[in-house]
Amino acid sequence: MKNHSTQKTQGKNEGEGDVIFNKTDNKTKKRLHLIARIVSAPIIVFTLITAVGYGWNWITTGVADPHAVEGYPFIENVPPFLMLFAVIGLVVAWFKEKIGAWINLILCAATLIVYPFTGINIAEFRSWIPMILVFIIAVPGVLFIMCWRRS
Repeated sequence: MKNHSTQKTQGKNEGEGDVIFNKTDNKTKKRLHLIARIVSAPIIVFTLITAVGYGWNWITTGVADPHAVEGYPFIENVPPFLMLFAVIGLVVAWFKEKIGAWINLILCAATLIVYPFTGINIAEFRSWIPMILVFIIAVPGVLFIMCWRRS
């Protein structure tokens, strides 16, 4: 009995170069792509709103954050910028899954590596919140990688 849900690619002989794939894989890929976009959309929108707010404040008052503490080390700025660029990777993943997802995941990993060196007391619970955010930002990147692997 022949299974009608499979197709073969063109090959010279039966065992040579034949790849069998399921037609439902295309449906699964589309669903996975839709889920990745749905999960990444609120992250992108929240980041955009935050960036616009800081930009607007910078334009109107001359400083991005008037309540910022002066004289803190530069390394404390690195994780937020890495997270921002990881979200930009999600935007790229909407159009180029492979490139954007790898940008997202590499920058999330870099944030996890750099964060302990910022001098923040990791023993406190509130210092774990940025780490939780990094994992939330990485979830759509993993979904986009899975989607790319199915194509």
